[in-house]
Amino acid sequence: MAVQPDAGAMRSPSGRTTYAPDGVVADLAPTRSVGWHNSNDTLVTSDDVLNTATPPAESLSTSRLPPRTPPSPSPSTPFAKRSLSSPDTQLQQAQSHDRHQQLQDEESAPVSQPEKETRDDNIVDWEPDDAENPRNWSTTYKCWITFQLSMLALAASLGSSIISPATSAIAEYVGVSLEVSVLSISLYILGFAFGPLCWAPISEVWGRRWSMLPAMFCLGLFSIGTAASENAQSVFITRFFGGLFGSAPVSNVSAALGDIWDQKARGTAVTFYAVAVVGGPTLGPIIGSALLVNPHLGWRWTEYIEAIWTFTASVLCLFALPELYAPVLLKKRAQRLRKETGNQDLYHPHERMKMDPKSIVTKQFTRPLKMLFTEPMVTCIAFYASFVYALLYMTLEVFPIVFLENRRYGTVVSTLPFLGLFVGVLAAVFINLANQPRYIRKVEEAKGKPVPEARLPPMAVGGVLFAIGLFWFGWTADPRFHWIIPVIATAFIGAGFNIIFQQCINFLVDTYSLYAASAVSANTFLRSVLAAGFPLAAQPMFHKLGVGPAVSILGAIATAAIPVPFIFMRYGLALRKKSRFAPVHDDEDEKKS
Repeated sequence: MAVQPDAGAMRSPSGRTTYAPDGVVADLAPTRSVGWHNSNDTLVTSDDVLNTATPPAESLSTSRLPPRTPPSPSPSTPFAKRSLSSPDTQLQQAQSHDRHQQLQDEESAPVSQPEKETRDDNIVDWEPDDAENPRNWSTTYKCWITFQLSMLALAASLGSSIISPATSAIAEYVGVSLEVSVLSISLYILGFAFGPLCWAPISEVWGRRWSMLPAMFCLGLFSIGTAASENAQSVFITRFFGGLFGSAPVSNVSAALGDIWDQKARGTAVTFYAVAVVGGPTLGPIIGSALLVNPHLGWRWTEYIEAIWTFTASVLCLFALPELYAPVLLKKRAQRLRKETGNQDLYHPHERMKMDPKSIVTKQFTRPLKMLFTEPMVTCIAFYASFVYALLYMTLEVFPIVFLENRRYGTVVSTLPFLGLFVGVLAAVFINLANQPRYIRKVEEAKGKPVPEARLPPMAVGGVLFAIGLFWFGWTADPRFHWIIPVIATAFIGAGFNIIFQQCINFLVDTYSLYAASAVSANTFLRSVLAAGFPLAAQPMFHKLGVGPAVSILGAIATAAIPVPFIFMRYGLALRKKSRFAPVHDDEDEKKS
Protein backbone atom coordinates (compact mmCIF):
# COMPACT_ATOMS: atom_id res chain seq x y z
CA MET A 1 0.00 0.00 0.00
CA ALA A 2 1.39 3.42 -0.89
CA VAL A 3 2.08 5.83 1.94
CA GLN A 4 0.75 9.32 1.19
CA PRO A 5 2.13 12.22 3.24
CA ASP A 6 -0.66 14.25 4.86
CA ALA A 7 -0.82 17.90 5.72
CA GLY A 8 0.99 17.36 8.99
CA ALA A 9 3.90 15.44 7.50
CA MET A 10 7.43 16.77 7.65
CA ARG A 11 9.94 16.41 4.79
CA SER A 12 13.65 15.87 5.36
CA PRO A 13 16.18 18.53 4.22
CA SER A 14 17.11 16.40 1.18
CA GLY A 15 13.49 16.23 0.13
CA ARG A 16 13.72 12.43 -0.26
CA THR A 17 12.15 11.19 3.02
CA THR A 18 8.74 12.05 4.51
CA TYR A 19 8.09 11.72 8.24
CA ALA A 20 4.38 11.17 9.00
CA PRO A 21 2.85 12.07 12.41
CA ASP A 22 2.03 8.43 13.13
CA GLY A 23 5.70 7.49 12.96
CA VAL A 24 5.78 5.91 9.46
CA VAL A 25 8.77 6.81 7.32
CA ALA A 26 8.34 6.75 3.52
CA ASP A 27 11.45 6.81 1.34
CA LEU A 28 10.46 8.10 -2.08
CA ALA A 29 14.02 8.02 -3.55
CA PRO A 30 14.82 5.45 -6.25
CA THR A 31 17.32 2.83 -5.21
CA ARG A 32 19.46 3.25 -8.32
CA SER A 33 20.35 6.25 -10.43
CA VAL A 34 19.48 4.55 -13.71
CA GLY A 35 16.31 2.73 -12.67
CA TRP A 36 15.07 -0.80 -11.97
CA HIS A 37 12.79 -3.42 -13.48
CA ASN A 38 9.37 -4.09 -11.94
CA SER A 39 7.53 -7.40 -11.86
CA ASN A 40 6.60 -6.96 -15.53
CA ASP A 41 10.27 -6.47 -16.42
CA THR A 42 9.61 -2.85 -17.37
CA LEU A 43 12.28 -0.25 -16.63
CA VAL A 44 11.08 2.31 -14.09
CA THR A 45 12.97 5.56 -13.51
CA SER A 46 12.94 8.11 -10.74
CA ASP A 47 10.60 10.32 -12.80
CA ASP A 48 8.07 7.48 -12.89
CA VAL A 49 8.16 7.24 -9.10
CA LEU A 50 7.48 10.95 -8.60
CA ASN A 51 4.58 10.92 -11.10
CA THR A 52 2.94 7.66 -9.96
CA ALA A 53 0.68 7.25 -6.95
CA THR A 54 2.02 3.78 -6.21
CA PRO A 55 5.79 3.46 -6.64
CA PRO A 56 7.42 0.05 -7.16
CA ALA A 57 8.02 -2.09 -4.11
CA GLU A 58 11.79 -1.65 -4.38
CA SER A 59 11.46 2.14 -4.03
CA LEU A 60 9.23 2.21 -0.92
CA SER A 61 10.77 1.29 2.41
CA THR A 62 8.65 1.66 5.57
CA SER A 63 9.50 1.21 9.20
CA ARG A 64 7.53 1.84 12.39
CA LEU A 65 9.12 4.47 14.62
CA PRO A 66 7.95 5.76 17.99
CA PRO A 67 6.15 9.14 17.93
CA ARG A 68 8.47 12.12 18.06
CA THR A 69 8.34 13.72 21.51
CA PRO A 70 10.32 16.69 22.78
CA PRO A 71 13.19 15.80 25.13
CA SER A 72 12.34 16.06 28.81
CA PRO A 73 14.16 18.73 30.81
CA SER A 74 17.29 17.42 32.42
CA PRO A 75 19.51 19.09 34.99
CA SER A 76 22.45 18.30 32.76
CA THR A 77 21.34 20.69 30.01
CA PRO A 78 21.31 24.49 30.16
CA PHE A 79 17.72 24.44 28.89
CA ALA A 80 16.59 22.73 32.13
CA LYS A 81 17.91 25.45 34.43
CA ARG A 82 15.39 28.07 35.65
CA SER A 83 17.82 30.62 36.92
CA LEU A 84 16.76 33.98 38.37
CA SER A 85 20.16 35.45 37.66
CA SER A 86 20.91 38.57 35.71
CA PRO A 87 19.82 39.03 32.07
CA ASP A 88 23.45 38.62 30.93
CA THR A 89 23.63 35.24 32.60
CA GLN A 90 20.37 34.19 31.03
CA LEU A 91 21.62 35.29 27.58
CA GLN A 92 24.78 33.20 28.01
CA GLN A 93 22.69 30.21 29.02
CA ALA A 94 20.48 30.65 25.94
CA GLN A 95 23.51 30.86 23.64
CA SER A 96 25.00 27.76 25.29
CA HIS A 97 21.76 25.90 24.71
CA ASP A 98 21.75 26.93 21.02
CA ARG A 99 25.29 25.64 20.53
CA HIS A 100 24.45 22.38 22.33
CA GLN A 101 21.35 21.87 20.21
CA GLN A 102 23.33 22.58 17.02
CA LEU A 103 25.89 19.92 17.94
CA GLN A 104 23.11 17.44 18.62
CA ASP A 105 21.54 18.16 15.23
CA GLU A 106 24.89 17.72 13.45
CA GLU A 107 25.55 14.42 15.21
CA SER A 108 22.10 13.09 14.43
CA ALA A 109 22.30 14.00 10.73
CA PRO A 110 23.18 11.12 8.36
CA VAL A 111 26.89 11.11 7.54
CA SER A 112 26.36 10.03 3.95
CA GLN A 113 23.77 12.71 3.19
CA PRO A 114 26.27 15.25 1.72
CA GLU A 115 27.67 12.52 -0.52
CA LYS A 116 24.19 11.73 -1.82
CA GLU A 117 23.51 15.37 -2.54
CA THR A 118 26.77 15.85 -4.49
CA ARG A 119 26.53 12.58 -6.45
CA ASP A 120 25.28 12.82 -10.03
CA ASP A 121 22.48 10.26 -10.22
CA ASN A 122 22.32 10.52 -14.01
CA ILE A 123 25.74 8.94 -14.60
CA VAL A 124 25.41 5.42 -16.01
CA ASP A 125 27.74 2.93 -14.35
CA TRP A 126 28.12 -0.80 -13.75
CA GLU A 127 25.85 -2.48 -11.25
CA PRO A 128 27.42 -4.90 -8.72
CA ASP A 129 27.67 -8.31 -10.58
CA ASP A 130 26.64 -6.65 -13.84
CA ALA A 131 26.50 -9.29 -16.59
CA GLU A 132 27.60 -6.74 -19.23
CA ASN A 133 30.76 -5.84 -17.32
CA PRO A 134 33.67 -7.68 -19.05
CA ARG A 135 35.25 -8.47 -15.68
CA ASN A 136 32.13 -10.42 -14.70
CA TRP A 137 32.18 -12.70 -17.74
CA SER A 138 32.88 -16.38 -17.21
CA THR A 139 36.48 -17.54 -16.93
CA THR A 140 36.05 -19.81 -19.94
CA TYR A 141 34.85 -16.93 -22.12
CA LYS A 142 37.65 -14.67 -20.93
CA CYS A 143 40.20 -17.39 -21.78
CA TRP A 144 38.70 -17.60 -25.27
CA ILE A 145 39.06 -13.83 -25.67
CA THR A 146 42.65 -14.00 -24.39
CA PHE A 147 43.42 -16.65 -27.03
CA GLN A 148 42.03 -14.45 -29.81
CA LEU A 149 44.04 -11.44 -28.67
CA SER A 150 47.18 -13.56 -28.43
CA MET A 151 46.72 -14.79 -32.00
CA LEU A 152 46.53 -11.19 -33.22
CA ALA A 153 49.74 -10.36 -31.37
CA LEU A 154 51.44 -13.50 -32.68
CA ALA A 155 50.57 -12.59 -36.28
CA ALA A 156 52.10 -9.13 -35.86
CA SER A 157 55.25 -10.27 -34.07
CA LEU A 158 55.78 -13.16 -36.49
CA GLY A 159 55.89 -10.66 -39.33
CA SER A 160 58.88 -8.91 -37.78
CA SER A 161 61.23 -11.91 -38.12
CA ILE A 162 59.84 -14.34 -40.67
CA ILE A 163 61.64 -12.45 -43.44
CA SER A 164 65.02 -12.38 -41.67
CA PRO A 165 66.48 -15.54 -43.32
CA ALA A 166 65.63 -14.04 -46.71
CA THR A 167 67.68 -10.83 -46.38
CA SER A 168 70.48 -12.26 -48.56
CA ALA A 169 68.03 -13.38 -51.24
CA ILE A 170 66.29 -10.00 -51.17
CA ALA A 171 69.62 -8.16 -51.42
CA GLU A 172 70.52 -10.17 -54.50
CA TYR A 173 67.10 -9.77 -56.11
CA VAL A 174 66.71 -5.99 -55.68
CA GLY A 175 70.42 -5.20 -56.08
CA VAL A 176 71.40 -3.77 -52.67
CA SER A 177 74.11 -4.65 -50.17
CA LEU A 178 73.52 -7.12 -47.37
CA GLU A 179 73.70 -4.30 -44.77
CA VAL A 180 70.99 -2.35 -46.62
CA SER A 181 68.75 -5.41 -46.93
CA VAL A 182 68.55 -5.53 -43.12
CA LEU A 183 66.23 -2.52 -43.45
CA SER A 184 63.47 -4.99 -44.29
CA ILE A 185 63.63 -5.98 -40.61
CA SER A 186 64.48 -2.62 -39.06
CA LEU A 187 61.81 -0.62 -40.89
CA TYR A 188 59.10 -3.08 -39.80
CA ILE A 189 60.20 -2.67 -36.19
CA LEU A 190 60.38 1.11 -36.67
CA GLY A 191 56.72 0.94 -37.67
CA PHE A 192 56.16 -0.73 -34.29
CA ALA A 193 57.54 2.45 -32.72
CA PHE A 194 55.23 4.99 -34.37
CA GLY A 195 52.06 2.92 -34.75
CA PRO A 196 51.20 2.74 -31.02
CA LEU A 197 51.21 6.53 -30.80
CA CYS A 198 48.08 6.34 -32.92
CA TRP A 199 46.46 3.00 -32.02
CA ALA A 200 46.59 3.40 -28.23
CA PRO A 201 44.67 6.72 -28.16
CA ILE A 202 42.18 5.30 -30.66
CA SER A 203 41.56 2.37 -28.30
CA GLU A 204 40.91 4.79 -25.42
CA VAL A 205 38.43 6.82 -27.49
CA TRP A 206 36.61 4.34 -29.77
CA GLY A 207 37.43 1.03 -28.11
CA ARG A 208 39.71 -1.98 -28.53
CA ARG A 209 38.11 -3.51 -31.63
CA TRP A 210 38.37 -0.35 -33.71
CA SER A 211 41.99 0.09 -32.70
CA MET A 212 43.07 -3.41 -33.75
CA LEU A 213 40.94 -5.13 -36.39
CA PRO A 214 41.12 -2.55 -39.22
CA ALA A 215 44.85 -2.20 -38.61
CA MET A 216 45.36 -5.97 -38.83
CA PHE A 217 43.58 -6.14 -42.19
CA CYS A 218 45.95 -3.42 -43.41
CA LEU A 219 48.91 -5.48 -42.16
CA GLY A 220 47.73 -8.38 -44.32
CA LEU A 221 47.45 -6.13 -47.38
CA PHE A 222 50.93 -4.64 -46.94
CA SER A 223 52.37 -8.13 -46.44
CA ILE A 224 50.99 -9.05 -49.85
CA GLY A 225 52.49 -5.81 -51.16
CA THR A 226 55.93 -6.85 -49.91
CA ALA A 227 55.59 -10.27 -51.49
CA ALA A 228 54.71 -8.70 -54.86
CA SER A 229 57.48 -6.07 -54.76
CA GLU A 230 59.88 -5.75 -57.67
CA ASN A 231 62.40 -3.26 -56.26
CA ALA A 232 64.02 -2.24 -52.98
CA GLN A 233 61.87 0.85 -52.50
CA SER A 234 58.60 -1.08 -52.56
CA VAL A 235 59.99 -3.76 -50.21
CA PHE A 236 61.13 -1.22 -47.62
CA ILE A 237 58.03 1.01 -47.83
CA THR A 238 55.56 -1.87 -47.53
CA ARG A 239 57.55 -3.35 -44.65
CA PHE A 240 57.44 -0.06 -42.74
CA PHE A 241 53.69 0.33 -43.14
CA GLY A 242 53.21 -3.33 -42.30
CA GLY A 243 54.91 -2.72 -38.97
CA LEU A 244 52.96 0.53 -38.48
CA PHE A 245 49.63 -1.30 -38.73
CA GLY A 246 50.87 -4.51 -37.12
CA SER A 247 51.80 -2.64 -33.95
CA ALA A 248 48.13 -2.23 -33.01
CA PRO A 249 47.71 -5.55 -31.14
CA VAL A 250 51.24 -5.43 -29.70
CA SER A 251 50.45 -2.12 -27.97
CA ASN A 252 46.77 -2.67 -27.08
CA VAL A 253 46.33 -6.33 -26.17
CA SER A 254 47.89 -5.92 -22.72
CA ALA A 255 45.46 -3.10 -21.94
CA ALA A 256 42.58 -5.20 -23.29
CA LEU A 257 43.55 -8.00 -20.92
CA GLY A 258 43.31 -5.48 -18.10
CA ASP A 259 39.72 -4.80 -19.21
CA ILE A 260 38.58 -8.38 -18.60
CA TRP A 261 40.87 -9.73 -15.86
CA ASP A 262 41.17 -8.33 -12.36
CA GLN A 263 44.62 -7.66 -10.94
CA LYS A 264 44.80 -11.08 -9.26
CA ALA A 265 44.37 -13.03 -12.50
CA ARG A 266 45.84 -10.51 -14.94
CA GLY A 267 49.41 -11.65 -14.34
CA THR A 268 48.57 -15.18 -15.46
CA ALA A 269 46.80 -13.92 -18.59
CA VAL A 270 49.71 -11.63 -19.54
CA THR A 271 52.12 -14.52 -19.00
CA PHE A 272 50.51 -16.60 -21.75
CA TYR A 273 49.95 -13.57 -23.99
CA ALA A 274 53.66 -12.70 -23.74
CA VAL A 275 54.54 -16.15 -25.06
CA ALA A 276 52.74 -15.21 -28.28
CA VAL A 277 54.43 -11.80 -28.50
CA VAL A 278 57.93 -13.18 -27.86
CA GLY A 279 57.30 -16.46 -29.64
CA GLY A 280 56.81 -14.67 -32.97
CA PRO A 281 60.36 -13.29 -33.25
CA THR A 282 61.88 -16.60 -32.10
CA LEU A 283 59.86 -18.93 -34.33
CA GLY A 284 59.74 -16.64 -37.37
CA PRO A 285 63.31 -17.34 -38.59
CA ILE A 286 62.73 -21.11 -38.52
CA ILE A 287 59.54 -20.81 -40.56
CA GLY A 288 61.14 -18.34 -42.95
CA SER A 289 64.20 -20.50 -43.59
CA ALA A 290 62.03 -23.53 -44.36
CA LEU A 291 60.10 -21.50 -46.93
CA LEU A 292 63.29 -20.03 -48.38
CA VAL A 293 65.01 -23.33 -49.17
CA ASN A 294 61.92 -24.78 -50.85
CA PRO A 295 62.51 -24.36 -54.60
CA HIS A 296 58.78 -23.98 -55.25
CA LEU A 297 58.32 -21.17 -52.75
CA GLY A 298 61.20 -18.76 -52.08
CA TRP A 299 61.44 -15.47 -50.15
CA ARG A 300 58.11 -14.07 -51.37
CA TRP A 301 56.21 -16.81 -49.56
CA THR A 302 57.52 -15.61 -46.20
CA GLU A 303 55.18 -12.65 -46.69
CA TYR A 304 52.34 -14.60 -48.25
CA ILE A 305 52.28 -16.91 -45.21
CA GLU A 306 52.31 -13.84 -42.95
CA ALA A 307 49.31 -12.42 -44.85
CA ILE A 308 47.37 -15.70 -44.63
CA TRP A 309 47.95 -15.96 -40.89
CA THR A 310 47.01 -12.32 -40.34
CA PHE A 311 43.76 -12.54 -42.31
CA THR A 312 42.80 -15.78 -40.54
CA ALA A 313 43.27 -14.30 -37.07
CA SER A 314 41.53 -11.06 -38.08
CA VAL A 315 38.44 -12.79 -39.51
CA LEU A 316 38.17 -14.93 -36.38
CA CYS A 317 38.25 -11.85 -34.15
CA LEU A 318 35.89 -9.93 -36.41
CA PHE A 319 33.09 -12.38 -35.61
CA ALA A 320 34.10 -13.63 -32.14
CA LEU A 321 35.83 -10.73 -30.34
CA PRO A 322 33.50 -8.37 -28.43
CA GLU A 323 34.25 -4.82 -27.37
CA LEU A 324 36.10 -4.80 -24.04
CA TYR A 325 36.76 -1.17 -23.07
CA ALA A 326 34.44 -0.22 -20.21
CA PRO A 327 33.95 3.51 -21.03
CA VAL A 328 32.84 2.64 -24.58
CA LEU A 329 30.46 -0.06 -23.30
CA LEU A 330 28.96 2.31 -20.72
CA LYS A 331 28.58 5.00 -23.36
CA LYS A 332 26.53 2.58 -25.47
CA ARG A 333 24.48 1.63 -22.41
CA ALA A 334 23.69 5.28 -21.71
CA GLN A 335 22.55 5.78 -25.30
CA ARG A 336 20.34 2.70 -25.07
CA LEU A 337 18.79 3.74 -21.76
CA ARG A 338 17.96 7.20 -23.07
CA LYS A 339 15.97 5.58 -25.88
CA GLU A 340 14.26 3.07 -23.59
CA THR A 341 13.34 5.45 -20.76
CA GLY A 342 13.04 8.79 -22.53
CA ASN A 343 15.23 10.30 -19.81
CA GLN A 344 17.65 12.45 -21.80
CA ASP A 345 19.64 13.36 -18.68
CA LEU A 346 21.26 9.93 -18.46
CA TYR A 347 24.85 9.94 -19.73
CA HIS A 348 28.37 8.62 -19.30
CA PRO A 349 31.36 11.01 -19.07
CA HIS A 350 32.98 9.29 -22.07
CA GLU A 351 30.23 10.80 -24.24
CA ARG A 352 31.27 14.31 -23.27
CA MET A 353 34.91 13.85 -24.28
CA LYS A 354 36.02 16.65 -26.56
CA MET A 355 36.51 15.10 -30.00
CA ASP A 356 37.43 17.96 -32.35
CA PRO A 357 40.53 17.39 -34.54
CA LYS A 358 42.69 19.78 -32.52
CA SER A 359 41.85 18.02 -29.24
CA ILE A 360 42.47 14.56 -30.75
CA VAL A 361 45.93 15.55 -31.98
CA THR A 362 47.05 17.65 -29.02
CA LYS A 363 45.58 15.52 -26.23
CA GLN A 364 44.88 11.96 -27.36
CA PHE A 365 47.67 11.23 -29.86
CA THR A 366 50.37 12.94 -27.83
CA ARG A 367 49.49 11.19 -24.56
CA PRO A 368 51.91 8.23 -24.98
CA LEU A 369 54.85 10.56 -25.68
CA LYS A 370 53.80 12.83 -22.84
CA MET A 371 53.73 9.87 -20.48
CA LEU A 372 57.12 8.68 -21.72
CA PHE A 373 58.81 11.98 -20.96
CA THR A 374 56.83 13.14 -17.89
CA GLU A 375 55.95 9.93 -16.05
CA PRO A 376 58.99 8.67 -14.07
CA MET A 377 57.74 5.09 -13.89
CA VAL A 378 57.01 4.87 -17.61
CA THR A 379 60.43 6.32 -18.41
CA CYS A 380 62.33 3.95 -16.12
CA ILE A 381 60.43 0.83 -17.16
CA ALA A 382 60.67 1.74 -20.85
CA PHE A 383 64.44 2.13 -20.83
CA TYR A 384 65.00 -1.20 -19.09
CA ALA A 385 62.52 -3.11 -21.26
CA SER A 386 63.85 -1.45 -24.43
CA PHE A 387 67.38 -2.69 -23.86
CA VAL A 388 66.44 -6.36 -23.46
CA TYR A 389 63.89 -6.12 -26.29
CA ALA A 390 66.47 -4.65 -28.67
CA LEU A 391 68.89 -7.47 -27.87
CA LEU A 392 66.23 -10.01 -28.81
CA TYR A 393 66.04 -8.53 -32.30
CA MET A 394 69.80 -8.28 -32.53
CA THR A 395 69.91 -12.07 -32.34
CA LEU A 396 68.22 -12.14 -35.76
CA GLU A 397 71.57 -10.97 -37.16
CA VAL A 398 73.92 -12.48 -34.55
CA PHE A 399 72.75 -16.08 -34.85
CA PRO A 400 73.48 -16.25 -38.60
CA ILE A 401 76.99 -14.94 -37.91
CA VAL A 402 77.62 -17.56 -35.22
CA PHE A 403 75.95 -20.60 -36.76
CA LEU A 404 75.80 -19.91 -40.51
CA GLU A 405 79.07 -18.07 -41.16
CA ASN A 406 81.35 -19.39 -38.40
CA ARG A 407 80.05 -22.95 -38.00
CA ARG A 408 79.04 -23.40 -41.67
CA TYR A 409 75.62 -24.85 -40.88
CA GLY A 410 72.86 -24.93 -43.52
CA THR A 411 70.13 -22.30 -43.85
CA VAL A 412 67.52 -24.22 -41.85
CA VAL A 413 69.90 -25.78 -39.32
CA SER A 414 71.48 -22.41 -38.54
CA THR A 415 68.09 -21.10 -37.40
CA LEU A 416 67.32 -24.03 -35.07
CA PRO A 417 69.14 -22.38 -32.11
CA PHE A 418 66.17 -20.00 -32.03
CA LEU A 419 64.34 -22.97 -30.47
CA GLY A 420 66.67 -22.53 -27.50
CA LEU A 421 65.38 -18.99 -27.11
CA PHE A 422 61.80 -20.26 -27.32
CA VAL A 423 62.43 -22.92 -24.68
CA GLY A 424 63.70 -20.16 -22.39
CA VAL A 425 60.57 -18.14 -23.15
CA LEU A 426 58.41 -21.08 -22.08
CA ALA A 427 60.48 -21.61 -18.93
CA ALA A 428 59.85 -17.99 -17.96
CA VAL A 429 56.13 -18.80 -17.76
CA PHE A 430 56.68 -20.98 -14.69
CA ILE A 431 58.85 -18.38 -12.97
CA ASN A 432 56.26 -15.67 -13.50
CA LEU A 433 53.40 -17.91 -12.39
CA ALA A 434 55.32 -18.78 -9.21
CA ASN A 435 55.02 -15.13 -8.17
CA GLN A 436 51.24 -15.08 -8.50
CA PRO A 437 50.38 -16.40 -4.98
CA ARG A 438 52.63 -13.76 -3.42
CA TYR A 439 51.11 -11.03 -5.57
CA ILE A 440 47.57 -12.09 -4.64
CA ARG A 441 48.48 -11.87 -0.94
CA LYS A 442 49.80 -8.35 -1.46
CA VAL A 443 46.60 -7.32 -3.27
CA GLU A 444 44.47 -8.71 -0.45
CA GLU A 445 46.59 -6.84 2.11
CA ALA A 446 46.01 -3.67 0.07
CA LYS A 447 42.23 -4.29 0.21
CA GLY A 448 41.94 -5.18 -3.46
CA LYS A 449 44.06 -2.39 -4.87
CA PRO A 450 46.83 -3.20 -7.39
CA VAL A 451 50.34 -3.40 -5.93
CA PRO A 452 52.70 -2.81 -8.90
CA GLU A 453 55.86 -3.25 -6.83
CA ALA A 454 54.83 -6.82 -6.02
CA ARG A 455 55.35 -7.65 -9.71
CA LEU A 456 59.08 -6.93 -9.54
CA PRO A 457 60.77 -9.89 -7.75
CA PRO A 458 60.66 -12.11 -10.87
CA MET A 459 62.17 -9.22 -12.83
CA ALA A 460 65.20 -9.35 -10.54
CA VAL A 461 65.59 -13.05 -11.32
CA GLY A 462 65.19 -12.34 -15.03
CA GLY A 463 67.90 -9.69 -14.97
CA VAL A 464 70.41 -12.15 -13.52
CA LEU A 465 69.48 -14.90 -16.00
CA PHE A 466 69.72 -12.48 -18.90
CA ALA A 467 73.23 -11.31 -17.98
CA ILE A 468 74.45 -14.89 -17.38
CA GLY A 469 73.07 -16.00 -20.74
CA LEU A 470 74.84 -13.21 -22.63
CA PHE A 471 78.30 -13.89 -21.17
CA TRP A 472 77.80 -17.63 -21.56
CA PHE A 473 76.78 -17.31 -25.21
CA GLY A 474 79.51 -14.84 -26.11
CA TRP A 475 82.42 -16.93 -24.88
CA THR A 476 81.18 -20.34 -26.07
CA ALA A 477 80.03 -19.29 -29.55
CA ASP A 478 83.39 -20.21 -31.10
CA PRO A 479 83.24 -23.35 -33.30
CA ARG A 480 85.70 -25.19 -31.02
CA PHE A 481 82.90 -25.54 -28.44
CA HIS A 482 80.12 -28.07 -28.91
CA TRP A 483 77.00 -26.50 -30.41
CA ILE A 484 74.80 -27.44 -27.43
CA ILE A 485 76.76 -25.16 -25.09
CA PRO A 486 75.83 -21.82 -26.72
CA VAL A 487 72.32 -23.13 -27.42
CA ILE A 488 71.78 -23.72 -23.69
CA ALA A 489 72.95 -20.14 -23.15
CA THR A 490 70.21 -18.93 -25.52
CA ALA A 491 67.65 -20.53 -23.19
CA PHE A 492 68.92 -18.31 -20.36
CA ILE A 493 68.68 -15.27 -22.65
CA GLY A 494 65.11 -16.15 -23.67
CA ALA A 495 64.00 -16.80 -20.09
CA GLY A 496 65.54 -13.59 -18.79
CA PHE A 497 64.05 -11.52 -21.57
CA ASN A 498 60.52 -12.92 -21.22
CA ILE A 499 60.47 -12.49 -17.44
CA ILE A 500 61.51 -8.85 -17.72
CA PHE A 501 59.13 -8.21 -20.63
CA GLN A 502 56.08 -9.68 -18.86
CA GLN A 503 56.63 -7.93 -15.56
CA CYS A 504 57.18 -4.59 -17.25
CA ILE A 505 53.76 -4.94 -18.92
CA ASN A 506 52.12 -6.05 -15.67
CA PHE A 507 53.68 -3.15 -13.80
CA LEU A 508 52.42 -0.55 -16.30
CA VAL A 509 48.90 -2.00 -16.48
CA ASP A 510 48.66 -2.14 -12.67
CA THR A 511 49.86 1.44 -12.35
CA TYR A 512 47.95 3.17 -15.16
CA SER A 513 44.80 1.01 -15.47
CA LEU A 514 42.56 3.45 -17.44
CA TYR A 515 45.49 4.78 -19.51
CA ALA A 516 47.28 1.43 -19.71
CA ALA A 517 47.20 1.44 -23.52
CA SER A 518 49.03 4.78 -23.65
CA ALA A 519 51.56 3.68 -21.01
CA VAL A 520 52.30 0.42 -22.84
CA SER A 521 52.49 2.32 -26.13
CA ALA A 522 55.08 4.70 -24.70
CA ASN A 523 57.09 1.64 -23.72
CA THR A 524 56.56 0.08 -27.15
CA PHE A 525 57.69 3.27 -28.89
CA LEU A 526 61.05 3.45 -27.12
CA ARG A 527 61.83 -0.26 -27.28
CA SER A 528 60.96 -0.41 -30.98
CA VAL A 529 63.22 2.53 -31.80
CA LEU A 530 66.13 0.72 -30.16
CA ALA A 531 65.17 -2.63 -31.65
CA ALA A 532 65.12 -1.06 -35.12
CA GLY A 533 68.70 0.19 -34.71
CA PHE A 534 70.36 -2.82 -33.06
CA PRO A 535 70.07 -5.21 -36.06
CA LEU A 536 71.68 -2.57 -38.29
CA ALA A 537 74.62 -2.32 -35.89
CA ALA A 538 75.00 -6.07 -35.36
CA GLN A 539 77.02 -7.05 -38.41
CA PRO A 540 79.59 -4.20 -38.29
CA MET A 541 79.97 -4.59 -34.52
CA PHE A 542 80.34 -8.39 -34.45
CA HIS A 543 82.51 -8.61 -37.54
CA LYS A 544 84.91 -5.96 -36.26
CA LEU A 545 85.08 -6.86 -32.55
CA GLY A 546 84.39 -10.57 -32.71
CA VAL A 547 81.50 -12.44 -31.10
CA GLY A 548 83.04 -12.76 -27.62
CA PRO A 549 84.04 -9.10 -27.03
CA ALA A 550 80.86 -7.73 -28.68
CA VAL A 551 78.53 -9.88 -26.56
CA SER A 552 80.60 -9.05 -23.45
CA ILE A 553 79.85 -5.35 -23.95
CA LEU A 554 76.15 -6.14 -24.05
CA GLY A 555 76.52 -8.43 -21.04
CA ALA A 556 78.21 -5.66 -19.09
CA ILE A 557 75.27 -3.33 -19.77
CA ALA A 558 72.86 -6.09 -18.70
CA THR A 559 74.85 -6.59 -15.50
CA ALA A 560 74.74 -2.86 -14.75
CA ALA A 561 70.95 -3.02 -15.12
CA ILE A 562 70.50 -5.82 -12.57
CA PRO A 563 69.82 -3.36 -9.68
CA VAL A 564 66.96 -1.72 -11.61
CA PRO A 565 64.16 -3.97 -10.20
CA PHE A 566 65.48 -3.45 -6.67
CA ILE A 567 65.45 0.32 -7.20
CA PHE A 568 61.85 0.10 -8.39
CA MET A 569 60.88 -2.00 -5.35
CA ARG A 570 62.44 0.58 -3.03
CA TYR A 571 61.37 3.81 -4.71
CA GLY A 572 58.50 2.70 -6.93
CA LEU A 573 55.79 4.09 -4.65
CA ALA A 574 57.52 7.47 -4.44
CA LEU A 575 57.78 7.62 -8.22
CA ARG A 576 54.14 6.66 -8.67
CA LYS A 577 53.10 9.41 -6.28
CA LYS A 578 54.52 11.92 -8.78
CA SER A 579 52.20 10.63 -11.51
CA ARG A 580 49.51 12.81 -13.06
CA PHE A 581 47.82 9.86 -14.78
CA ALA A 582 47.85 7.36 -11.89
CA PRO A 583 47.84 9.25 -8.58
CA VAL A 584 48.48 7.21 -5.43
CA HIS A 585 45.96 7.42 -2.59
CA ASP A 586 47.18 8.36 0.86
CA ASP A 587 46.24 4.98 2.31
CA GLU A 588 48.65 3.27 -0.09
CA ASP A 589 51.71 4.80 1.52
CA GLU A 590 52.03 1.84 3.86
CA LYS A 591 51.21 -0.77 1.22
CA LYS A 592 54.66 -1.65 -0.02
CA SER A 593 55.82 -4.92 -1.37
